[in-house]
Amino acid sequence: MRDAHQVSAVAMPGGMTPLNARREKILIVDLNNFSTFPTLAIGILVASLRNAGHDVKLISPLAHDVPAAERERAERFTDHIARRIHLSTFPGIRIARNAARELRRWRNERPHRRVLHETNKALADKPAAILLSAYLQHYRTVKEIGRLAEAQGVPMLLGGPMFNLEGTSEAWRSIPGLAAIVGGEVDLNLPDIVHCLTEHRNLLQFDGVMLPDGTRSKAAPPLRELDASPVPDFTDFPWDRYRVHIVPLMASRGCQWSKCTFCSDIVSASGRSFRSRSVGSVMDEVREQARRHQCTNFLFLDLKLNSNPNLFRGIVENMQSQVRGAEWIGTVHVDQRADNGLSYRELKAAVTSGMRRVSFGLETGSQALLDRMQKGSTVEGNAEFIRNAHQVGLSVRATMFRGYPGETARDLELTADFLEQNFAYMDRVRYNDFSILEGTPIYDEVNGDTDQLARKVIYLDKKRARAEYSESDTGSVSYRKAKARVLRAVYAINKRQMRSSARAFDGLM
Repeated sequence: MRDAHQVSAVAMPGGMTPLNARREKILIVDLNNFSTFPTLAIGILVASLRNAGHDVKLISPLAHDVPAAERERAERFTDHIARRIHLSTFPGIRIARNAARELRRWRNERPHRRVLHETNKALADKPAAILLSAYLQHYRTVKEIGRLAEAQGVPMLLGGPMFNLEGTSEAWRSIPGLAAIVGGEVDLNLPDIVHCLTEHRNLLQFDGVMLPDGTRSKAAPPLRELDASPVPDFTDFPWDRYRVHIVPLMASRGCQWSKCTFCSDIVSASGRSFRSRSVGSVMDEVREQARRHQCTNFLFLDLKLNSNPNLFRGIVENMQSQVRGAEWIGTVHVDQRADNGLSYRELKAAVTSGMRRVSFGLETGSQALLDRMQKGSTVEGNAEFIRNAHQVGLSVRATMFRGYPGETARDLELTADFLEQNFAYMDRVRYNDFSILEGTPIYDEVNGDTDQLARKVIYLDKKRARAEYSESDTGSVSYRKAKARVLRAVYAINKRQMRSSARAFDGLM
């Protein structure tokens, strides 16, 4: 989730003054349905519009009994078997597996009847506009909502993290009822965009906008004034439905390292450059959200919470003084900077301040692959971090994947070695098949040099900003045996109950 899903845009065009908008009824539908916490991007949009005086109605599917996303609980043996099938490279299994994947994707991406029903009811009240912030798997739902909006004569504004990619917005621009796609961060000027929309003015005066006819304005620059972004408004979310009350927030956007060849987050609307808020701004938000929702649990959605070590240390030093009893989790990058904020002493201080769980991108146990990925990390450094984090009391979660271009059986053997040696210090490992995403450095590399990397891009799904590719050199007996070792180690870690101090955050990241 790394969760920059903002429908966000930009600063006002040069020389313009804020528009004097009248109060409008605005409908927002939250398609990013989480089981435990509100959607951060939606909260920002709601706050931005309400602060400008608009009357906002939010549809949260969870409030209408639509099943929500949960993941990464303690695994059963059936989960292990499913993962083995999902990651199989055996020719006899791959064909059936790929067909089953497509069927599962089709089922998972079907529009939910209740979402469409509630949206249609709300559209009957004739709001001035409907706003959607979408992940790319929501295409079919957005298309159906667009048809409903068109039938009611309500213009639809669409945005999301990947709509700053020209190919992606091009693939979505023909959706019925669509007034415009916005690819950027609109925290500060969403009210002005909505006013232009409802007054039938030219939306191309704003950066990052594509119209249904394909005309577009210039790309939206990253939002720099993060302290000016409004405190997200989560009051309309179904707090009574959440198993545990948890408030999401971001202390920074983008990633200080920003070099990993596979990372789609660094090419998304809010991830293109690193920017951080002041410690005071972050603490003001923590304190305010705790007051509003009587909540002491926080989820930092930053791509890398230690991109700015001083900001990370500021959060650690101030959290308990702002919210007594606060508990929180976040994601970090275990890089080789002399000061990355992740020393044993600093991790221990983080636990004292309420940090309960830490997630990081381990990816592989092979140094050669880490170097090829430009991760900026070492196998030894990752092992030291995991052991230190466990020793000070943190629950450790790692993300990994199989199938990076050029991966060999030896790389997988080294990965299995790493997991087996560090088995006792990790609570969860999320291990996936590698995907090549449009706009990333590895996509350009693979597309331009398939012989060297033993891969070939065969299809680009622009609706999902994802490349499908063929594989070679991954079906050998030695490769499959090494992969089986990795999967056994992953299952051995994931079948355990996680550390008791972090149970409230199980399944979040």
